[in-house]
Amino acid sequence: MPMNRQDPLARQPAVAATLLKLFLPSALGILIFFMPIEISGKRTIPLDHMVTGARALLGEASGFYALALIIAGAAYPLVRGYWHRNLTERIFTVLKMAVVVAAVMALTGWGPAFLHEPDMLPFLFDKLVIPVGLIVPIGAIFLALLISYGLLELIGVLVQPVMRPIWHTPGRSAIDAVASFVGSYSIGLLITNRVYQAGQYSAREAAIIATGFSTVSATFMIIVAKTLDLMDVWNLYFWLTLLITFIVTAVTVRLPPLSRMDDSAEDGEPQAVPGKRLTTAWQTGLEVAEKAPSLHRSVALNFKEGLVMAISILPSIMSVGLLGLLAAKYTPLFEWLGWLFYPFVAVWGVADAAALAQASAAGLAEMFLPALLMAEAEFAARFAAGVVSVSAVLFFSASIPCILSTSIPLSVGRMLVVWFIRVSLSLLLAVPTGYLVQTLAG
Repeated sequence: MPMNRQDPLARQPAVAATLLKLFLPSALGILIFFMPIEISGKRTIPLDHMVTGARALLGEASGFYALALIIAGAAYPLVRGYWHRNLTERIFTVLKMAVVVAAVMALTGWGPAFLHEPDMLPFLFDKLVIPVGLIVPIGAIFLALLISYGLLELIGVLVQPVMRPIWHTPGRSAIDAVASFVGSYSIGLLITNRVYQAGQYSAREAAIIATGFSTVSATFMIIVAKTLDLMDVWNLYFWLTLLITFIVTAVTVRLPPLSRMDDSAEDGEPQAVPGKRLTTAWQTGLEVAEKAPSLHRSVALNFKEGLVMAISILPSIMSVGLLGLLAAKYTPLFEWLGWLFYPFVAVWGVADAAALAQASAAGLAEMFLPALLMAEAEFAARFAAGVVSVSAVLFFSASIPCILSTSIPLSVGRMLVVWFIRVSLSLLLAVPTGYLVQTLAG
């Protein structure tokens, strides 16, 4: 019987239970994903503390844990029988199987010396594979608190007037964007994929969020800023980088290939009646909370999906990431590619224009490369490299394999076009912004 037709006295316990169902899991989810706390001198979100604790608990076994996930990921396409679905699947299946050997090399130190240089297998395995292998399943356990009990829908209706006209995405995508910046792109993509599979995002909306909001976390931005000696202007760097990232996203959504993707969603966000946005948001959140499954069922479902995503991501990060890093270090590929960006930098008269253009291109292999390559450049070029590291969003050592491991219909070709547009626009905006920050800080 609908709630509004019940006797008011009989309805009160049901309403109280629904309110509790909406607020208790949502509040805990916000705490775990968005509220930094200090433990043992480290200030970060509780989820990050959990991942750090899990890695410390596992100790050296964390490497064997990651190896087990990679082996499972290599076997998964064969077990499920979709390895021969298309050419891309065949190529990735071969790469995933080959990368089991690379993971064994990373663990044992066996193999060619050039693969064991600090910026090759050790970097990929210790700094990317193990942390992502831990954060995705652990994050998935708590993801149910954020996305299953009405918070997503309530916030979504409230911020529709901002998200929809500027970025062509539902209001609920604001949760994805925040999760990426305070947590990691893998958590943002986990949320995006989960919501897309539920039919609440269209293919176009999921693609916009994955390529426009799922960038590196704020904590990783600190590492970039330290490498480029930008900590003296940290607040300006952080907020201006966010602003440029979202301006670039607002432009890319209006250009192909994103603008031409399917924009139909099975279960789209409800539109608020003018003047009744708060009421609509409240009612929508309560309706979802009322119908939500029990907590243990939600957690079990999300954990299972998180584990599947982890075994899909890790072999891709190792294989594609290693190929990208090798190409960046031992071939002129990214030097040649960099000349495509030269006009977007040279127009501002930067002394290090060619170096900045080539460093920005190298970011396609690994987002940290522009920062490493431009660490000794002039201020404006260093600032621009720091911005591009974040605002490009797409790179082969992690984010592109992560997206390919989701259900979001983005091919490598489409992502390369989006990446080129993002880097070009980012450079156009970041270089003059760097000069402005230099003036303000000087």
